Amino acid sequence: MSGYHGQMSQDQGVTLQGIARRAMLQYGLEPDWPPQVEAELVGLHQPDGNGLRDLRALPWSSIDNDDSRDLDQLEVCVDVGGTHILVAIADVDALVHRGSALDAHARTNTTSVYTPARIFAMLPPQLSTDLTSLNEGQDRVAVVVDMTIGGDGALVGSDVYPAIVRNHAKLTYNGVGAWLDGTGPIPDAMGAVQGLDEQVRQQDRLAGLLRERRRQDGALDFDRTEVKPVLTDGKVAELRTEEPNRARDLIESFMVAANGVTARFLSSRNLPSLRRVVRSPDRWPRIVELAGQYGTALPAAPDAPALESFLLARRVAAPDDFGDVSLAIIKLLGRGEYVAEGPNGPSSGHFALAVSNYTHSTAPNRRFPDLITQRMLKAAIDKRPAPYTLAELTPLAEHCTRQEDAANKVERLVRKAAAALWMSSRIGQEFNAIVTGASAKGTWVRVDRPPVEGKLERGAEGLDVGDRLRVRLVSTNAERGFIDFARV
Repeated sequence: MSGYHGQMSQDQGVTLQGIARRAMLQYGLEPDWPPQVEAELVGLHQPDGNGLRDLRALPWSSIDNDDSRDLDQLEVCVDVGGTHILVAIADVDALVHRGSALDAHARTNTTSVYTPARIFAMLPPQLSTDLTSLNEGQDRVAVVVDMTIGGDGALVGSDVYPAIVRNHAKLTYNGVGAWLDGTGPIPDAMGAVQGLDEQVRQQDRLAGLLRERRRQDGALDFDRTEVKPVLTDGKVAELRTEEPNRARDLIESFMVAANGVTARFLSSRNLPSLRRVVRSPDRWPRIVELAGQYGTALPAAPDAPALESFLLARRVAAPDDFGDVSLAIIKLLGRGEYVAEGPNGPSSGHFALAVSNYTHSTAPNRRFPDLITQRMLKAAIDKRPAPYTLAELTPLAEHCTRQEDAANKVERLVRKAAAALWMSSRIGQEFNAIVTGASAKGTWVRVDRPPVEGKLERGAEGLDVGDRLRVRLVSTNAERGFIDFARV
């Protein structure tokens, strides 16, 4: 992991918190808990799980960010009548009932908002980090997605059912990733549970099969490096670059598989659902043009397998430049969105994942669409009528997409504000950059070191996404999240 360090004033944390709260209000999100929510928390307690399938003895573990406390899912592999991947998802609906004040707040924001200064959780911490979190050493009720995987990574069977589970080890991406790669020791929490090391190695092997199967189907594999501002003692001390690793890939592969099973399960029970889709890209001609600059001829019509072959070739040929190519393609593909679909309707599909049936179900503590899906799943399991009709899901899907966009704007603004504070001492310096956005609203670029994005205020004529150029930092404004460059 690499980082970029700077010296800043002591009140930057307070400044960023103020920026974050104002941005929440500006974009139609609620930063504070209503009094009714606080009242509902009194007396809530974890359901006992009586009558549910008891899976507590299985070697469940969680793998998440180092600082995560809202643990939504656990994983385990079981070899009984075939190789099973089990994903246990926290039963948030057991405590957050439809029509409650907790539900109303979650429905308003629809997602947790993560900023360097403050986390605006969708659910209060008494729930999301305690009663509805799959915490280590605690018995919890859960919805289990049970997948039988063939030797080639194909899904050969699946089921969804409620159970009571127990997290035996809280693991982290960085710790597990370094251990799997042989660059770090076995994590203490893993070593404390007999046989868990072999369990996680089996999960890693199965995740590799799932990933290869998805790649063959045309799923797109991008560079997923992220920049995270780190606050220490009230100042932006670092812009940390978080790299993908095998532990993150493991969890991503399991979650993609579980979300596909969820969508098909609801359709098979004749229930509508909220689907997560990335439509066929409108800017495919520009993607074709970009690929042509590297000597690759893509088909005239959008083709995910062909695009993945191009991405794989670029990763191998020029790994140092792959992040820029990857970012340009991501920007041209467009955003994901939620749509409501009936059980027998045509699926809009997810272009980037190369799947036609996909929903969000694995993070109900922090995403409202996942909580909606969980309620639908429990109704299907119990053979009850759907708690939401297709007519109700349609405006909910549009609302969740809008609020997700709003949350992304808040997160991006605060990240840019933190970066602006850190970059303020570098005005006048020049950087290599790539165009990440070009429209009537303006042209945006990302510089390479540190990988910070800002607006190109001068010299944008004739540029499009993916073009490379040299820029000079001309100004920063933390309050507005502005980092402005000029073309050299």
